[in-house]
Formats: sequence, C-alpha cells, structure tokens
Amino acid sequence: MRLTALALTSILGTANVVAQDRPNIVFLFSDDLTAQAISAYRCGLDLPATPNFDRLAKGGMLFENSFCGNSICTPSRATVMTGLHSHKNGIVHLGGVLDPDLPTWPRALHQNGYTTAIFGKWHLKTKPVGFDEWAVFSGQGSYYNPDVFTKDGRRRIEGHSTKVVTDLALDWLQRRDASKPFLLMLQHKAPHRNWKPSLTDLALYRDIQLPEPDTLFDDYEGRVAAANHKMGIDAHMRLGSDLMLFRDAAEAKPLARMTPSQLKSYLGAFADENRAFYADPPTGKALVRWKYQRYMKNYLRCVAGVDRSVGRVLDALDDAGLSDNTIVVYCADQGFYLGEHGWFDKRWAYEESLRMPLIIRWPGKVKAGARAKAMVQNIDYAPTLLAAAGLKPDWDVHGISFLPILTNGGATPEGFRDTIYYRYIDGGHGVARHSAIRTDRYKLLYFDRPRNEAEKKHRWELFDLQNDTQEMHNLSLSSEHEQLLASMKERFAHTRKFYGDTDESVWRAGRGKRYADDAYLRAPRKRRK
Repeated sequence: MRLTALALTSILGTANVVAQDRPNIVFLFSDDLTAQAISAYRCGLDLPATPNFDRLAKGGMLFENSFCGNSICTPSRATVMTGLHSHKNGIVHLGGVLDPDLPTWPRALHQNGYTTAIFGKWHLKTKPVGFDEWAVFSGQGSYYNPDVFTKDGRRRIEGHSTKVVTDLALDWLQRRDASKPFLLMLQHKAPHRNWKPSLTDLALYRDIQLPEPDTLFDDYEGRVAAANHKMGIDAHMRLGSDLMLFRDAAEAKPLARMTPSQLKSYLGAFADENRAFYADPPTGKALVRWKYQRYMKNYLRCVAGVDRSVGRVLDALDDAGLSDNTIVVYCADQGFYLGEHGWFDKRWAYEESLRMPLIIRWPGKVKAGARAKAMVQNIDYAPTLLAAAGLKPDWDVHGISFLPILTNGGATPEGFRDTIYYRYIDGGHGVARHSAIRTDRYKLLYFDRPRNEAEKKHRWELFDLQNDTQEMHNLSLSSEHEQLLASMKERFAHTRKFYGDTDESVWRAGRGKRYADDAYLRAPRKRRK
C-alpha cells in the first residue's frame, strides 16, 4: 500500500515555478455540477454537449479520477479552501461554519502579493477572509434577483444568478490592480436544487427525449442502507417546488422572488407542458419517467448557463491578453445523481456523487487535451495551486500537490496515492452515515451508525469497480470474496488512522462554533405575527 505522507507536499509541490512568473488563477466553481453532465467526460449517457467545458478540456487537462472527501456542499467547500478533510477543518455537515482564523490557500496567495476576489456562492457563513473584494450569497443564494453581501452591506441585483455572478467577476477583472498577479474565484449556485434555469435557456431540450440511466429503477438488492434513502425521483421529488409544475401563477410560490415580467415568461415557457400533464396525469413508472425528463431538462438548462459563463470568462481572458499566464480551474463541490439508482442529490460514496469534475488549463505548462488518470481529491487543490504560484502551505494539509501531473502530460508520479478516503456524517435525505475507501479497482463502504438491525447486519459494502461500474453487486455478502474483504478492511483501518480520523475528532468538529460575522451573511428573517 502506498499512502503518500504529508511531507511529500514539499517534494511534489514546488515544480520549477519562478516567483516573477507567478501565474494568475481563475477558479471556476459550481454546485452539484456532476461529471456526467459534461460532454468531455464521455460518461456514457448521450446528453447535450457542453461546448465551453469541452473547449476548456481541449486546451488543458481533464482529470478522470477526481474525488471529494465528503459529498455535500459546505464540508466540501471547506476542504477545497483548507486542504483538510472535514474532521480537521471543522466542518462535517451543512451547519458547519468556517473558522476565519483557519489558513486557506486564497489567504496565502493574498499574503504573498496576489490581488484576490470571490463572487457568488460562498456557503461557509463567516465573511470571506483573504480577499480584496467579495460579493457573495447568503447561504444557498437565490437563482433569480439574488442578494449579494459585500464589505459595504447587502444589495439585490436583478437577473439570473449565473449571469449576475459572471458580470460581477468580469467587471472586477477589468478594474483589478493590474500590477499584481490575481486570484479570481467565480462560484455559481447552479445547478443546485431547486432547478430554475435562466429565461434564456427555458426552450432548450423541449422537443427531445433524454436517455434514461440503466439504474433508474434500481431495487437496491444487497444494499440495505441505500434502500432506506429519501432522495428518489419517484417518492421524494416534489412536483411543485422541485419541478415547478403549477396550474397558474397563484400556485407558483417558489417563483415569488421573480419580477412580474420574469414570472410571466417562466410560466409561459411551461404552460403547454403543464396543461398536458394535468389533462392526463401519468402514474407509476410513467410518472417517474415524466419527472425524470422534467428534472433533467431543468438541471441541464442550468448547466447550459454555467457552460456559457465559462465561455465568457475564457473570451474575456483572451481579449485582455491574459490567457497565456493564467491557470483556469473548473471544478464542482461534489458529484450528483442524474437519475442513477433512481436518485437526485449526492452524499453517498458511490461513484456518481464521489466523483467530481476537474479540468485545468495552463498554456505552456499543461499539455492541451491531456487526460490524467491519477486519483486526486479536493484536499489536493490547496497545495497544488500554491505550488503553481511558487509557494507551499505553511500549515499541515492532508492533500498532495499534483503539480507534477499537470506539468508532465498527466502521467502519475511513482509513489502517488493509491487510496482515497471518504466520510459522510450529515445524515440528510435518509443517507446513513458512512465512511469509505477507494482504490483504482475496489471500493469499501462502512456504515458508521446503523439505523436498524438490517443495516447493522450489512455494515460493509464491497464493489469491484472494474466489473461492476454501476455498483450493483455487494461482494461483502459473498463467501468467495472473504480474503478481498479482509484485505480492504485492513486498508480501510490504515487509511483512517493515517488521516487521524476518529469518532471523537468528528464529534468535536461537528459541535460547531459561532462567530461574530456569522449573522452578517444571513438574510433577515420575517417575524411571525
């Protein structure tokens, strides 16, 4: 087993970067945008193309095996910022708050001469630290006419959030301090639930039938915890607040934030479809299929808006003559289910939510069109991006710089990690708390807190990812795989110990902590009469 030690950050993380040639960094980030929705990933489903993501991949490197360590928004974002797994960065669930005193890679860049800015979805509750300028949403933010919080207070901006955030970022890019290298973080709400595309994109995919995943009607045989989920398109996806299925404007309360003009256009785009549904409502599997189509089209319409934003950013860099010395990173906070196993949402250590997109372009340094197979995680972003700027973290991180992979055509260095670690404890959507490890071929899940006798009896799940890509066959139930199971259990214990993850460490992190700035990023609540 080859788990790379933390000390290797300094060995692998300083590859020939000269201080005076420090690159600019544009960090493009979105919520719940999964690799299956990006055509450059070639994930199997014949979904609509994403030309600007593909343009970025064509000019840079696509990571085929990029994973998160906790597939849920706030914990994943804290990991991206700190290079630490949840039990060490202090955020293990959605209620977590980022300690403003924790070191982060944007703060390190700012302290070493970079001008820095962040726009869009922050979702870490305390004020952003280490940025010259910021304009962020409160919590999840709003798709339409979002409120943005800045150093000067709160203001509402009319329009769709994807365009609003892009406009703010490109405006800053034009008026930044051009005497310094820069970090620009542009972070989208889209395509997070509940899916509300831009008016520009409402007609997309209207007349096509999207392909269904093979596991849309999964029966969860051999996977007891999965059977207890509450994230199914069938039983848990709501016609109104999720799918925006309304008879008239009076029912459209989830769209109340829209202006009258926006609301009229939005409802008009779905009027015929809605009338047809209520005239002859589908039932059973036909209803599941109808909901799948409606969900997927709105999800992919939101993705189309993000794709357009990526194109605008790439064009702006070209127009300003900045492309050649700018690293462009695109990633998401985790993967997402597009109907696989009958699900939406994320949280599980199964592939669709564990795997996250990662594409990096750096002209002259990164081979155009390259694809890397090394297993990287979001704990690696901090040491990697600092290494690209000629720096290394001055705090202990769990991650490893994969800069040598970037600068060597995607080849995996000898001794790079062969096991990744995962732990989820939030508990939402009926997803049981669990931990996992993944190698290049096998995956082992352990359910930390079984909720009933059946889950206690099936605490372990083992999958052969080479022969069972959809993770349908739990090998831990078979006596034929006892030796493999024992070996993976040993590796699991070693990996957890390596990262210092214990039940006590998770409990301490999960206790939470409040900070003076926390209330600032919360929209005022209306008092009940």
